[in-house]
Amino acid sequence: MDLNNLSKVFGNAIKDFYNGKDAVIETYSSIGGWDELPVKYLFRSFEEMPDIEQAALKMAFGKVLDLGCGAGSHSLYLQDKGLEVKPIDISEGAIEVCKLRGLDRAEMIDLWDLKDAQYDTILALMNGVGFCGSMKRIPDFLQHLKSLLAPGGQILMDSSDVIYMFEDESGEVALSELDHYYGEVVFQSKYLDENSGSFPWMYIDFYNLQQQASHLNLQCELLKKGPHYDYLARLTRME
Repeated sequence: MDLNNLSKVFGNAIKDFYNGKDAVIETYSSIGGWDELPVKYLFRSFEEMPDIEQAALKMAFGKVLDLGCGAGSHSLYLQDKGLEVKPIDISEGAIEVCKLRGLDRAEMIDLWDLKDAQYDTILALMNGVGFCGSMKRIPDFLQHLKSLLAPGGQILMDSSDVIYMFEDESGEVALSELDHYYGEVVFQSKYLDENSGSFPWMYIDFYNLQQQASHLNLQCELLKKGPHYDYLARLTRME
């Protein structure tokens, strides 16, 4: 999946906001239609973060890998707490801003290219599993994260069960017409003249995440539920 255009959308918007502009990213999903993401949200303080994110950051320990770090808000909080944090993102603009905000270890690198390193805590927040795009890619994603875990380490990730989007007025769920997992959606993002184009994205419910994790000898615990069908999970090695 080519996310180069998406990285430009977010990178340009993050840089503009950092430089004082009122940036807003337009987003589209095949299950929710068009919406707007004020880029200010990516610069939120710890107090402004959802409870799920706050809980994850409080649980982080040791050497931390922050996947898809964006503007670096999660990493900044942990760095201020004295933890060694490695923020990574595929967006050149996002990493540029991270460094300007004081995150010297920030690096523009694709997760799949990250090897020969181990971390005590891996953060995959703001639906970090999304870029897998489909359920069939989840095993490779989890296996790769597992390869980056230090002994006794943990993966903290959040996602949402979007099955509620398929409920009718009576509360019945209609999935019979789908030929794929209901959490697999099509996304698109736009900022000014930059358009990501359509790309696959996904959300995974906790049961399926737990099942996929167990096949890889990863224990998956449900730590916290959010108000919008979202949840925080913790994955650790069983062996």
